[in-house]
Amino acid sequence: MPRAVDLTALSLLPLSWRRDVAEALRRGADPHDLLDTFVTERPHIPIDASSLRNRAAASLARAEQRGLTPITLGDTHYPAMLSEIFDPPAVLWLRGQVSVLDAVAVAIVGSRAGSPYALAVAERLAADLATRGIVIVSGLARGVDSAAHRGALSANGSTIGVLGSGADIIYPAEHKALAAEMIERGALLSELAPGTRPLQPFFPLRNRIISGLSRAVVVVEAGEKSGSLITARSALEQGRDVLAVPGNVLGGRNRGGHALLRDGAKIVETADDILEELGFGPRLAFPSSNGVAEGGDLVLGCLTPGEPCDVDEIAGRSGLTIARLLPRLIDLELQGRVRRAGGGRFMRV
Repeated sequence: MPRAVDLTALSLLPLSWRRDVAEALRRGADPHDLLDTFVTERPHIPIDASSLRNRAAASLARAEQRGLTPITLGDTHYPAMLSEIFDPPAVLWLRGQVSVLDAVAVAIVGSRAGSPYALAVAERLAADLATRGIVIVSGLARGVDSAAHRGALSANGSTIGVLGSGADIIYPAEHKALAAEMIERGALLSELAPGTRPLQPFFPLRNRIISGLSRAVVVVEAGEKSGSLITARSALEQGRDVLAVPGNVLGGRNRGGHALLRDGAKIVETADDILEELGFGPRLAFPSSNGVAEGGDLVLGCLTPGEPCDVDEIAGRSGLTIARLLPRLIDLELQGRVRRAGGGRFMRV
């Protein structure tokens, strides 16, 4: 509990400090010492470490009351792909099924004022991917986001909504029924402490989590200034695939999406286009794109049963980039051939 309190307290620091916090935690800094150091070294913003810890303890208590699960950086359940981005959240607050974080995920995002065409495409793509076992990630916003969530649920699949508020605050309020269904078969997720109201700065911030959880980001109808383009930029920075659905050239509804296509994003017409880009076959078999035999002998050969190994070390042994190694490790974990050992480490079963 003390570690959870300190990590939660760190998450309550000003937004402008979060990258520095994440960088220090990735270097292995102790959360308790780090909080004291930040408060001491930055006196221009008067913050009391003791008060922050009290607020953090209150957030953890509220989470327990509201049925939220705090997942701190380094926990076994912390998503491995998200932990490798430049600025992973110190704490994730989850409401729903923790197991959904272990599945292969694809983000579907787009305009809040999506056209009927865009909403239909988002729903269809999400449903088709969900039938293949893919978890759909989006932002629970109006328009394309909610259509994607509904599409996954219509196929009895799972979906994750990443919020710009606390995970116990549903925004927009009209999506409370949708959110309740998502909690049953997926999850609501936020880096913001329980009880945090939705504010404009939080929405661009959460987009890096949407892309960080996902193997690919699919943009369905985005204008020139759409928030979906922020998610696409985050995806590119994180080494994720970016794909886009072509749309009507009249009216400017999809100028942002077409700009992505001109810059090299893959055209998406069906779910098969997405799966092909990820290298998945009809049954979601992981490709042998790294030049090894089906079954992943290269990665498994870098691991020893019962001996945990961190991702950087496995990458060094295998010669694979982190972006290509993490999906392979997750796939092997789903097959029961690799197990997480905590702290971003894996071991062979």
